[in-house]
Amino acid sequence: MNSPHVDSFGSAPLRMIDGDRGKNYPNGTDFSTDGDCLFLSARNVTKSGFMFGETSFISAEKDASLRAGKVCRGDVVITTRGTVGNVAYYDNSVPFENVRINSGMLILRTEESLLDSRYLYQFVRSRSFVAQIESLTSGSAQPQLPVRDLANVMIPIPSMSQQRAVAEVLGALDEKIAANTKLVELADELAASLTRFAVDTTGSVALSEIADIVMGSSPSGSSFNETGEGTVFYQGVRDFGVRFPSNRVWTTAPVRLAMPGDTLLSVRAPVGRVNLATEETCIGRGVASVRSTHQQPFTVFHLLKDSHDAWASFEAEGTVFGSINKGQLASLQVPRLRPEHQILLETRLAPFEHTIASALSENSNLAATRDALLPQLMSGKLPVKDAEKALENAGV
Repeated sequence: MNSPHVDSFGSAPLRMIDGDRGKNYPNGTDFSTDGDCLFLSARNVTKSGFMFGETSFISAEKDASLRAGKVCRGDVVITTRGTVGNVAYYDNSVPFENVRINSGMLILRTEESLLDSRYLYQFVRSRSFVAQIESLTSGSAQPQLPVRDLANVMIPIPSMSQQRAVAEVLGALDEKIAANTKLVELADELAASLTRFAVDTTGSVALSEIADIVMGSSPSGSSFNETGEGTVFYQGVRDFGVRFPSNRVWTTAPVRLAMPGDTLLSVRAPVGRVNLATEETCIGRGVASVRSTHQQPFTVFHLLKDSHDAWASFEAEGTVFGSINKGQLASLQVPRLRPEHQILLETRLAPFEHTIASALSENSNLAATRDALLPQLMSGKLPVKDAEKALENAGV
């Protein structure tokens, strides 16, 4: 088989469409929990597709006032600010017809007769793409991927028949991942509902009364490595996932540590994002560890996850990016549980969290299989029929 043609994003048959900007850009009062147009934010785009547990909408009037950022079926959506490189594919499985992106995201729209959009979606999740954008991403506090730099990313473009074949065989893995993702969404929604049901709406409690707080402190940069030596390190939300962070950087000189089961809380923009630690973890200045003092890790996690309004004022503070310090975090008011639920809630949350962890673990294994197959399929070194047989034997 002939080697695929290699082209840059700037020259390939695709368009890069940014979100709208300017005076008509939606502000806080324009958003609602229901409306005519779904307005995507970074929290709706994960490493493995869309996540609609938390959604914001704008009105038809506000939608009509915007000029750019409208998503069409077949578009690939990629995050370009904060959590850079998360991607999703807007196909017919997405249950929203009218969708826009915010200014921290980008639409990739192909010329379908020359570049299959499903093939592009597979590529932008490949190791090759990730390695290229990591070298282009700028900014430490708020990582960004400028469109002008993304134009320099190189993509292999085989024949259309090979593109479609690659998309088909890897799509089988995606379908299984999507089914697990829906299971995660459902379990997360049910856990959130249980938490809201258990809350005493007449009172609140300071976070310091139910948890110990450890603010992160970054070790020396010379101790960092990406080979797994030492303790895994998280500086901010860049590596946060749906529930657990992914390991990318380690340090041989850890300073402040989080323990398994601790809630990892982002304390720099975006303030208030949460994940759960699965192992002993070194935390940097952008992260705090919140540890239940009553052996109720899932309860603390969900109380913080559901406290959306609590973070708004801290996002607005500061000259550039929002932040929250230890004193402010300790005095943060979180909902108080009704007495009869103070122990019961943790017991009820545990099965849902175990389901989520199991589904995400399987997705990680499926994604690793996809990533291993992708370069071989794109280069033609692995025939599509052989890949299909391997997946069939694996029960996919």
